[in-house]
Amino acid sequence: MYICRKFGINLNHSSIMGKYNITEKKEKEAAYRSLVSPRLMDEMQEKIMNIIVMQKKYRDKDYSAKKLAEDLGTNTRYISAVVNVRFHMNYTSFVNKYRIDEAMSILVDKRYQDLRMEEVSDMVGFSNRQSFYASFYKLMGVTPREYRLRHLSQHPSLVKEKGRRRRKE
Repeated sequence: MYICRKFGINLNHSSIMGKYNITEKKEKEAAYRSLVSPRLMDEMQEKIMNIIVMQKKYRDKDYSAKKLAEDLGTNTRYISAVVNVRFHMNYTSFVNKYRIDEAMSILVDKRYQDLRMEEVSDMVGFSNRQSFYASFYKLMGVTPREYRLRHLSQHPSLVKEKGRRRRKE
């Protein structure tokens, strides 16, 4: 039982959890994670970073964990285990992190100021604007548009002269 001191109310934890259909997050250790040796984890981590980051495969919207596993001659369970253990996130979040990092650079770069959000989204590997906005907001706490506007308001010298903007399509 929880006591809400501010309001002097006794709350039954399980009734609140049930009422709002909230479940406590349970940390579970997937059995396959322990099957990958630390040495193999190190090797695979380096290979994953090389392919996803150095070769910029995150830009390819069709580059799945399955394709990565094929390229590395392994299976998706091992890919998932390494990404979870070494990067503390799932494959999609891992790839989206690099997409968002690049999008942030593009959004504040004067050379790309005229790009629409759909174009930025496409450049960094998202398949649609909605998933770009959702991922960006989840990671940054603001929309891509808000991010760009805030940056430009803090750095007025980066704003191009009026009248040079491309019209919306």
